[in-house]
Amino acid sequence: MQNCKNRHSNANPAKVVNLYDEFCEAQQQVDSVRADRNSNAKAMKGKLDPDKRKSLIQQGKDLKDSLASLEAKLEALEDSLQREGQLLPNLAHPSVPIGDEEAAAVVAVVGSPREFDFKVRDHLQLGQELDCIDFDTAAEVSGSKFVYLKRAAALLELALVNYAMQKVVSRGFVPMMTPDLVKESVLEKCGFQPRGTATQVYSVQDSPLCLTGTAEIPLGAVYMDQILSEDQLPIKMAGFGHCFRTEAGAGGSASRGLYRVHQFSKVEMFVVCTPQQSEALLEDLADIEKNMFTELGLHFKILDMPTGDLGAPAHRKYDVEAWMPGVQRYGEISSASNCTDYQSRRLNIRYRPKAVDIPDSAGSNGKQKAKKVPTEFVHTLNATACAVPRMIVAIFENFQQADGTVIIPEALRPYMGNMSVITAP
Repeated sequence: MQNCKNRHSNANPAKVVNLYDEFCEAQQQVDSVRADRNSNAKAMKGKLDPDKRKSLIQQGKDLKDSLASLEAKLEALEDSLQREGQLLPNLAHPSVPIGDEEAAAVVAVVGSPREFDFKVRDHLQLGQELDCIDFDTAAEVSGSKFVYLKRAAALLELALVNYAMQKVVSRGFVPMMTPDLVKESVLEKCGFQPRGTATQVYSVQDSPLCLTGTAEIPLGAVYMDQILSEDQLPIKMAGFGHCFRTEAGAGGSASRGLYRVHQFSKVEMFVVCTPQQSEALLEDLADIEKNMFTELGLHFKILDMPTGDLGAPAHRKYDVEAWMPGVQRYGEISSASNCTDYQSRRLNIRYRPKAVDIPDSAGSNGKQKAKKVPTEFVHTLNATACAVPRMIVAIFENFQQADGTVIIPEALRPYMGNMSVITAP
């Protein structure tokens, strides 16, 4: 109960417990009537006097009607249990600060804000003057919060994606191109809610499919309903995908321009591991992000996010916020989350720990035999290597020059044909 309160969750654990007890009781009733029905069917076999047969036939009809009623009740309880249970958030790590966003703990600060000797432009003004960011045309074609990136901005997107992918591949991640559409059931199993007025999910009409809001979802489902061996873990995947979000309720100057759009590209890291590995791997993911953003020359801070800012699947989450001089504030450019077994239970991803050697009770010369160990649920983690629009915001605003041009970070130049400056056409 306290965990839900700390996370501002609408979930009701007591209701879930009551529903579970009712479900178990209903399941027992169904099992009991099924056993009686089987006994009735067995009793019907063989030679019977007419009265006995008639009695058994009537009993069978009564059992059939009773079973149908109980099975309907069981199905309704299961639906209610699933619906309420899916609202429950993960348990927060004991070290997670309790409170809202302002309670976040600063883990690290890299660099310092750049000092300008000219009037600073925001990324939107820079992009318009450089003729490489076009919201007006996109509004006519697709609606508000869509954008055309062109010229150097289009090349910068491709450079960021390739740079990020090369970096994570060098750290042992398998590169993957993921589907942009997934089944609604998969999305729910990953801890996202596709229904409701405040949903961030675009659903395809008359279809069980939804557009993904992150490559985390199709990556998480790669090993759905599988049992892995401990030797396979950890599994590290890096997916490039397009993200689609309704951004319901988002607005204000903080969401201006590229900072919050309906469609964007992202490179996402996803890890499947044992419970013993997950805490250390979260630190590894945060370290990858820190090294990349440091190499790109950004000033940023890493935050241990408080309970009120954790999504339902997250046990612990680090956010990376970069300084954005155009709006004189820090803005989130990345995050890394340990979801422990929250997603794997729903996706049914298990692993079998290594067999344990035990002495042979038969006493055959002191030899040992391997005892098979029960399966366990894996832990999953996810982290953003590169959310393209916000990286463009950070680069444009931090590397702008007095004449309106933008210097390209050295690390990205090999991916942009050695272009060093973005200038107007």
